[in-house]
Amino acid sequence: MRFSPILLLHIVSGTLGMLSGFVAVFLRKGSRQHGLAGNVFVISMLCLSTTGVYLAIVKSQPGNIFGGVLTFYPVATAWTTARRGDTETGILDWGALLVSLAIGIVAVTCGIEAATSPTGLTYDYPPGPYFFLGSVALLAAVGDVRLLVRGGISDTQRIARHLWRMCFALFIAAASIFLARQEIFPALLRKTGVLMLLSFLPLILMIFWLLRVRFANAYKKKLVGHMHA
Repeated sequence: MRFSPILLLHIVSGTLGMLSGFVAVFLRKGSRQHGLAGNVFVISMLCLSTTGVYLAIVKSQPGNIFGGVLTFYPVATAWTTARRGDTETGILDWGALLVSLAIGIVAVTCGIEAATSPTGLTYDYPPGPYFFLGSVALLAAVGDVRLLVRGGISDTQRIARHLWRMCFALFIAAASIFLARQEIFPALLRKTGVLMLLSFLPLILMIFWLLRVRFANAYKKKLVGHMHA
């Protein structure tokens, strides 16, 4: 089977993004290895989403255009969050807010259309995924508004913003492969639930790291309080 250069880049980017993403999640945060794996993940995911949008436009697949934009947005904003100070905002943050709002509104609208459609589908997808992804996009928009209103965020909030957006992008990529393309995997993996686990593992790891960051920060504040008592 012949692949076009864009499709080949899309497949290679997705494979590298998946592998580097899981490696980055398990590595110690702030380590050199984590940073290297994270950079590979960012570049791979941006290539994956960009080529995905291009292929979706060529094939007239509006649902996949939406998915590509939704993958690009959290990766880009997570990357900028990790590379700026606590009190820094810029024009890109305003652009990110507009994108997240647009994604949320479009997703919810598609979900309503699917729910009221005789087929129960919009662009081959049922309402559930649209409402789920739309809700996440709107929550992300709330986070963008808070960032802009406050003129920046604290170090802990910045880490949390970076973590959940990276992990959510990894979840979209994992679900797009392990859930949406189950037919390409052996029957054993489909029957044992391994594909389901791999799809939702990024969200499980996201919750773990967010809790760890929050409680570790609370512990540090408590320790500092005792030292100054």
